[in-house]
Amino acid sequence: MARESLFHASRAAQPATGSGSEQVDWEGLRRALRGPLLRPGNPGFEDARKLFNPLNDDRIPAAVAQCESASDVSEAVLAAANRVPLAARSGGHSYPGYSAPRDGLVVDLRRMSAVAVQADGTATVGAGAALRDVYGALGQANRCLPAGSCFTVGVAGVTLGGGIGVLQRRFGLTADHLVAAEVVTADGRRLTASAARTPDLFWALRGGGGGNFGIVTQFTFATDPAPAPTVFVVGFPAGKVTEVLSAWQQWISAAPRELWANLNISGGDPPGCRVAGCFVGPSSACHPLLDDLVSRSGVLPSRRTVQDRDFFGAMRFFAGRPDRESFVASSRVLNTPVTGPAAVTALLTGRTGMALILDPLGGAVADVGVQQTAFPHRNAFATAQVYASATAASEAEARRSVAAVVDGLAAQGVGGGYINYIDPALPDWQESYYGPNLGRLRSIAHDYDPDKVFDFAQGLTRV
Repeated sequence: MARESLFHASRAAQPATGSGSEQVDWEGLRRALRGPLLRPGNPGFEDARKLFNPLNDDRIPAAVAQCESASDVSEAVLAAANRVPLAARSGGHSYPGYSAPRDGLVVDLRRMSAVAVQADGTATVGAGAALRDVYGALGQANRCLPAGSCFTVGVAGVTLGGGIGVLQRRFGLTADHLVAAEVVTADGRRLTASAARTPDLFWALRGGGGGNFGIVTQFTFATDPAPAPTVFVVGFPAGKVTEVLSAWQQWISAAPRELWANLNISGGDPPGCRVAGCFVGPSSACHPLLDDLVSRSGVLPSRRTVQDRDFFGAMRFFAGRPDRESFVASSRVLNTPVTGPAAVTALLTGRTGMALILDPLGGAVADVGVQQTAFPHRNAFATAQVYASATAASEAEARRSVAAVVDGLAAQGVGGGYINYIDPALPDWQESYYGPNLGRLRSIAHDYDPDKVFDFAQGLTRV
């Protein structure tokens, strides 16, 4: 065993005294880090601790380690292991706020955000990079990586959960492009996960979810030449959800893999909807496809926007606002199209502030086997995100409303869930998120974290 590994093992095994954050030598950790260690009362702590969703502002950690290197991450893990809760944070978009453990240590990776594109198109990406950083650097190099839409989401969370997005039907999931990952394990070791070196861990990192096996500090991706996509939005009048949902399901099932288009159903009385998407090709070839959707629905659109863009411009089109946003959310997975579009419309009727967003799978996503990576939904038709705006005063009601829609979908045979839309209230979450891959993932999590250093409420070491 290397000298460094022996040192790590001896430190990790040291018994602690006291309770909670008193067990951690915070000043010793501060001295060991290159980056700052922020504790309550320190300048910058309040901003550093907050996640994207203000509803999680009550999750106050004992400290935030703003790591600048893998060595910093290793020091942070060793200092906190089995003493206080420990979690990595990059984009901070964890729906329940798991990346800010109460009275624990946040391993903040956002200073590790460098993106470098090599001559062969391979990209090395720091685990703290936001998708804005990734898309910007790749766009300048005329390369692309399929990933999520929100610019402030961290590449780490996206990749580790699989990585669905607007280019997935043409290029596959983010995780499908992963070549290697630098990981700090629960005992502070730094290793490279790849198909050749650590096949089980590499398999698990491609869809097994963040926080379960270690802290990834850097990714290496294979990228593709950047396309010049067409982006579009087709809005329909309120009251036509049933017709449009029925048509959209038929249309997207028959569409070429170059086309991705989601259906966003907004709650109301009556509900409304729009179809937004991305076509890998020119607008001249996209327009006939949109004409087909309109024809199938029999509904005249109230809005139709179609634009030719470059890769970065297309990604920016879907980016949304960068501001923090208060919401509650959950997910389901449609293995097949729903058989009762009218029942879906009824679920959203009267629910102002609620959205049901259906993102199609298929195409390149289904080219990979269900157990070839940890992402289990390869053969599914679409993912469903149930999303409700909320304030602190309305949070409880919003959660009830989200649960009612999730239950309504389940009553129609819609099960499963997407790990990157993690929800503590989702029934049978283990099977929902991991399906047939659960057993292998559980075994790998226990192999790499036998002492539950990275334990959290929906962690794999709990199942």
